[in-house]
Amino acid sequence: MTTAKPATRIQRRNRETIREAALDVFSQHGFRGATLDQIAQAAGLSKPNLLYYFPSKEAIHVELLAHLMTDWLEPLRALDATGDPVEEIVAYVLRKLDMSREMPRESRLFANEIVQGAPRIMELITSDLRPLVDEKAGVIAAWAQAGKIAPVDPYHLIFSIWSTTQHYADFDIQVRGVLGVQGSEHFDDARAFLTHLYTSALAPARQGLVNH
Repeated sequence: MTTAKPATRIQRRNRETIREAALDVFSQHGFRGATLDQIAQAAGLSKPNLLYYFPSKEAIHVELLAHLMTDWLEPLRALDATGDPVEEIVAYVLRKLDMSREMPRESRLFANEIVQGAPRIMELITSDLRPLVDEKAGVIAAWAQAGKIAPVDPYHLIFSIWSTTQHYADFDIQVRGVLGVQGSEHFDDARAFLTHLYTSALAPARQGLVNH
């Protein structure tokens, strides 16, 4: 039985260089608009050298999406059923917003894949994302049933969190154009607004006021 040799330091570095370059290219042009020539040029490698590490454009894209899905799901996994419900949900909102601030290219890569019908990531959506969402939706539903948060559809709550946080990455140019900003200071305002929005929306009705 032949054992594959571990990658050398240079090989690991080159693969990471290619992934980083591809992330830039894919996030700007989408999968269809990106080319191996663009990725090779951005990585500072020849196209044959790039093909030594990845056999196709799709192979690079799939590897990026697989890494991204792992990072993307981590904040939802961190939602703790034993914690304070409102604090846990708001913390999830803010973690997702931080990812939009720190990982805008990754967010746009994911959005482009979804817009195209998720042809390269649907298996991960059904095998990884859906069971996790089901699990955490059950936690949120239990909180609502126990009166710890306001009655809410847990799935649409999660969808709304994705929408209100990932918007700042996926529609970054629009946000900056409307606000007239160049830096990232608007994320601080977004944190304050979303904290107030979800805290207010999720607060359980006070006893004695439910039927009034």
